[in-house]
Amino acid sequence: MTLVHRTHDRGLTTLTLDSPANRNALSAALVQELHDALAGCAADPAVRAVLLTHTGTTFCAGADLTAPPDPHALVALMRSVVALPKPVVARVAGHVRAGGLGLLGACDISAAGPEASFALTESRLGLAPAVISLTLLPRLDPRAAARYYLTGERFGPAEAVRIGLVSVAADSTGNVDTALEPVLDGLRRASPQGLAASKELVTATVLETFDRYAEDLIARSAALFASDEAREGMTAFLERRDPAWLL
Repeated sequence: MTLVHRTHDRGLTTLTLDSPANRNALSAALVQELHDALAGCAADPAVRAVLLTHTGTTFCAGADLTAPPDPHALVALMRSVVALPKPVVARVAGHVRAGGLGLLGACDISAAGPEASFALTESRLGLAPAVISLTLLPRLDPRAAARYYLTGERFGPAEAVRIGLVSVAADSTGNVDTALEPVLDGLRRASPQGLAASKELVTATVLETFDRYAEDLIARSAALFASDEAREGMTAFLERRDPAWLL
């Protein structure tokens, strides 16, 4: 089964996450397919920019707890988005959870429709947003990051824009495609060299974060996933029950 579909129109390649069985969760297979698709876009001179979108009501549900990717593979995927010499634009018309926010944070520009919602739910599972901090912490408002990292609260598109997670949000009467029109038009008007050079400037700090902290955060993530508390949290989630620590 193909989990990532590719189409192309007027310089824009659309990569569509299509894994409805697990709400486009980051399984080992999906991570590898998306990484390969991005590599193809990097090598294709016909690709001016990449639009990352999804089927169904969920952009990405985070890591697939039944078939999780290797942390190194997830870090490599996020870094490939940041380092791609072409802009990557996220089109979010649904929910984004946990590790999905790391993928969203790696994108250069993002737009959310009124139906979108966001939550960093790791702390409720005995985990932490460890490796996805590589893309999130350089971009998010620090006070907002503290709140949503710690509480796991859900928030909407307007708040996502306010804290720096999303670039633009459609109003309650609009849709994500209308919000994206000026963005995509601007990318098509830009030269390939201009896009690559400009992206290099705005991603330099994020790439430095990868170079300095990736291995440490991978180790932290692995230790958390192997802990008794995380096993209880993930089991409770999969069994649709409250974890033992709930007060």
